[in-house]
Amino acid sequence: MSDTPKSHGRKSIRPTLKPRALMDPGEELAGVWQARVITLFPDAFPGVLGLSLTGKALNEGRWQLHTHDLREFGIGRHRNVDDTPAGGGAGMVLRADVVGPAIEAAQAYARGRWPILYMSPRGRPFDQAMARDLAGCEGVTLLCGRFEGVDERVLEHFGVTEVSLGDFVMTGGEIAAQALIDASVRLLPGVLGNAESTLEESHSNGLLEHPQYTRPATWEGREIPGILTSGNHAEIDRWRRRTSEELTRARRPDLWAKRDG
Repeated sequence: MSDTPKSHGRKSIRPTLKPRALMDPGEELAGVWQARVITLFPDAFPGVLGLSLTGKALNEGRWQLHTHDLREFGIGRHRNVDDTPAGGGAGMVLRADVVGPAIEAAQAYARGRWPILYMSPRGRPFDQAMARDLAGCEGVTLLCGRFEGVDERVLEHFGVTEVSLGDFVMTGGEIAAQALIDASVRLLPGVLGNAESTLEESHSNGLLEHPQYTRPATWEGREIPGILTSGNHAEIDRWRRRTSEELTRARRPDLWAKRDG
């Protein structure tokens, strides 16, 4: 059985690396934030994480991505990874003796503060504060579930934290894991061109972001609010704050209630 992870991102600082070399397994950069993903579908990665700013940062070696194929830890000739639920019921459950060794293999690379997260609809809601906290870790291991879920004993044994993107159910955790990684990676030093852009965006200060406008000045009979072209930065700041508060009260009364509390 091979537990060699499939890796994405630069493995050295040499600018002459060819794209194929960026995917050689097992290579890692010391001191670089890492995401290790345990999944039945490693080919789903990097997906959108390989594009735009996160993809650029991946190729620059600002972070690294490694996938661990859960199937490689399967049982028997057919490498079975699941079985019927104890007590009966529909669907299948990922086996403890499959997921456990996969987590151990991923955590063999862990250092410092390195949480293990399981993408699950029953988990704690993922938010900007969690993304900021994860960006401050050395790395993170993400378990992507399938079927009816994972044997509870694995989650208890490894102290896994369950995380949810919202009150809905998906067919697997891969898309959710990519969303979590994206939200965390963009907060790493040097990933965004303008770090100040994270200070005013939605959820950074408990408010939704104010409306944004750009050229042309008039579009379909609609004009940019005059205050934004006035050059009066104090008034612009007040307008942005007021509209942020109005949007938050109207669209997310739960967030507004937390501020009042």
